[in-house]
Amino acid sequence: MTGREALVLPRRNEDADFESGSVFFVGTATVVIRYAGFTILTDPNFLHAGDHVHLGYGLTAKRLTNPAVEIEDLPPLDFVLLSHLHGDHFDRLAERKLNKATPIVSNHHATSYLEKVGFTKTRTLRTWEPLAVEKGEARLRLTALPGTHGPGPLGAVLPPVMGSMLEFGRAGEEARMRMYISGDTLVHDRLREIPRHFPDIDLAMLHLGGTKVLGIFVTMDAEQGLEAMRIMDARTTIPIHYNDYTRFESPLEDFKRAVASAGLDDRVHYLGHGDTYEFEVPAAR
Repeated sequence: MTGREALVLPRRNEDADFESGSVFFVGTATVVIRYAGFTILTDPNFLHAGDHVHLGYGLTAKRLTNPAVEIEDLPPLDFVLLSHLHGDHFDRLAERKLNKATPIVSNHHATSYLEKVGFTKTRTLRTWEPLAVEKGEARLRLTALPGTHGPGPLGAVLPPVMGSMLEFGRAGEEARMRMYISGDTLVHDRLREIPRHFPDIDLAMLHLGGTKVLGIFVTMDAEQGLEAMRIMDARTTIPIHYNDYTRFESPLEDFKRAVASAGLDDRVHYLGHGDTYEFEVPAAR
């Protein structure tokens, strides 16, 4: 199903909290976002240290860390936001253990597979296409954004990636909170279009790690992460997707040094596995 028809969530939400929210870091690119009565899971990866994922074309990667929680211990979810279909973003545990009626929002490459394995409430978005999500008095406008997983010919053989912009607010009002999630992308020309469409980003979550395939970067390393941070100019940036797999070759410490050298420490919040970032949202922009 395409994303044009609003996704109306059934749970009651009359007393949604628009003043504060949180991001809980499970590991890799997996976070649980709680704000305005929504509970959103991103890129579910619940494999354990020593488990392997298949990346296609005979390539594998071994997980080096454990998730902060097990998939069975997640809170009730409103939907899953999936950047792309890769084993370290939607793993065999997610495929087997997530309720098949859980709404999942992603690109066509991912949703076409998910429908084949029994997920019944997928929503497919093309780049720059929005999806309205409604839960009681709360509204979320979710827009698919451009991502480039690899340079040149390598990008053509890797799964297509969807970045996301989440704009939260009340029905009939301007957005109160604007949140960007990069997906597994490199810095590219279309990335610079995003802040022109969506100025005043409150929170940006960047997929780092410096993942290499065939010796070529396919996710941002420290320097590209710093460049993406400057492009988005978010009030707060949280790096995720680091240190979890053997193919991650740019550790978080590299990004920390780059941020410190640029004098931007006050714009970044670092999360370890199991940490929660709690944020406050002003009454009006």
